[in-house]
Amino acid sequence: MKFAFFSPLALLGLQATWGFAPNTQVRTNFKSESTLKMVDYPKPNVENTENYRNLEALSKSFGTELKANESEKKKVAIIGGGLSGLACAKYLVDAGHEPTVYEARDVLGGKVSAWQDEDGDWIETGLHIFFGAYPNMMNLFAELDIHDRLQWKIHQMIFAMQELPGEFTTFDFIPGIPAPFNFGLAILMNQKMLTLGEKIQTAPPLLPMLIEGQPFIDAQDELSVTDFMRKYGMPERINEEVFIAMAKALDFIDPDKLSMTVVLTAMNRFLNEDNGLQMAFLDGNQPDRLCAPMKDHIEGKGGNVVMNSPIKEIVTNDDGTVSHLLLRSGEKVEADEYVSAMPVDIMKRMTPKKWQNMPYFRQFEELEGIPVINLHMWFDRKLKAVDHLCFSRSPLLSVYADMSVTCKEYYDPEKSMLELVFAPCSPLAGGNVNWIGKSDEEIIDATMGELARLFPTEIAPDEQWPATMKQTEGSAKLIKYAVVKTPRSVYAAIPGRNKYRPGQRSPIPNFTMAGDWTSQKYLGSMEGAVYGGKLAAEVVSKKAKGMQLPLEKEIQQHIIDSAASYEAKEPIGVKGDGAIAFGAGASLKNENESLLRDADPVQFA
Repeated sequence: MKFAFFSPLALLGLQATWGFAPNTQVRTNFKSESTLKMVDYPKPNVENTENYRNLEALSKSFGTELKANESEKKKVAIIGGGLSGLACAKYLVDAGHEPTVYEARDVLGGKVSAWQDEDGDWIETGLHIFFGAYPNMMNLFAELDIHDRLQWKIHQMIFAMQELPGEFTTFDFIPGIPAPFNFGLAILMNQKMLTLGEKIQTAPPLLPMLIEGQPFIDAQDELSVTDFMRKYGMPERINEEVFIAMAKALDFIDPDKLSMTVVLTAMNRFLNEDNGLQMAFLDGNQPDRLCAPMKDHIEGKGGNVVMNSPIKEIVTNDDGTVSHLLLRSGEKVEADEYVSAMPVDIMKRMTPKKWQNMPYFRQFEELEGIPVINLHMWFDRKLKAVDHLCFSRSPLLSVYADMSVTCKEYYDPEKSMLELVFAPCSPLAGGNVNWIGKSDEEIIDATMGELARLFPTEIAPDEQWPATMKQTEGSAKLIKYAVVKTPRSVYAAIPGRNKYRPGQRSPIPNFTMAGDWTSQKYLGSMEGAVYGGKLAAEVVSKKAKGMQLPLEKEIQQHIIDSAASYEAKEPIGVKGDGAIAFGAGASLKNENESLLRDADPVQFA
């Protein structure tokens, strides 16, 4: 793929509409095999931002002012080997402590975990993209010296054209134009999604985000994206053209269910950084290419990562402090400090009885994970593809990528493998159908129907998939698929939830919270997970040195008022084994489905 260069005529609105390969203008009835080759772009300058420099300083502080001497060194037990738990352990060993990560499963990564099927193909929990505006993640890659594992793509956003099946349109970011002008210019140059009048009408409501910053953004949490649009007189068509795709990509949820704070937070990060929206793919599977270097770093500096070690109970002393962790094996884990890096839905099941009347822990009940489905679909031939992430703008699909083109480990010049995010997949997320409760075959048939509609010259009619039988032109047939369901993924960022996200500092003196659902400005994401773990490590490190701790986050008065009268119960704990039991994703077969029906029956309502 080549950079797109623009003449002055482009600024007057002569924007191309692209077919499956955006570097070649095509008609929807044009048939040919893809000749697209994987092309990676140089790493953009992600370091020249205030966010990056501030978080780089935090990283360095673990080796300087937060560095523990021998008398200050703490033994720390961390529950959960996802990105947040691993990040917490990484920064704790940098500060001279001795963390041990206890992971329940036989694979690291949590919601970014992956595994191989019987054919040796990697199955990923989700389609994960790295943005230039991920300063904690970019710092982490630099600290681990693994920046060469990111495959950067052209600075562009690609959208499927709902009304023009088989075609795409793009937002193109011109090199050398600084933020936020590059973003504004990219939108102005695109003539396929919004009219000039609609673009002008959209801008004023977003200006306070740039002028007032985070206070304005946080104040919009009570509004959904749709509510915000109507309150400020934004054109309805921006919802159809932009916000539906954006909402489903950010939180697997429709705009009428998503807090406007989420969209504004993302836009504020992207608009203020020249390369904030430039995207990269990891060059292979996440356990080997990302989690393994984190584990090696932790163990190389005196920490430990223990697999297949599920926690049965957090055991407390009479004063409510943590006495020890009880593993299912019967082993007792004693430490100086304890950190939870569990998902919110698992933490709620594990909260000790003595903590359940505390407002800090009661607010967890206001949060829950959002369901999402990730699909892998192998075809018998090469589809015309883009070496990038695509926003489908489909009612059923969020984003997708042809991983046989975008990722080195999955590269295949003969056949395509699409990885797609199926969302929204439940009424909680704004969907009309509870797809988590549907069979894999029903989900794949619906997806094949959408692909046939979006790309009518690509998908062949196939009796196995009734939704494709109206096809007349396509030739590609599905030869294999995998459906990964995560019933409780990132926290559901519906309006009014942000204020209930807990700070990393808890009221329990030797217990700290990590996780992407804890309070931090990068929401439920890989970036948020790393940052949540990093902030938890900062709390533990400051406690060890007797330094002033971060202020406790304010808790809502109605939570405080109701906490005392809550009838505390023995914690439910986690039932069963495997990814579904511990808040991650898996194929919902046999025992996994039975487990989910027992532990979370609402998923089948």
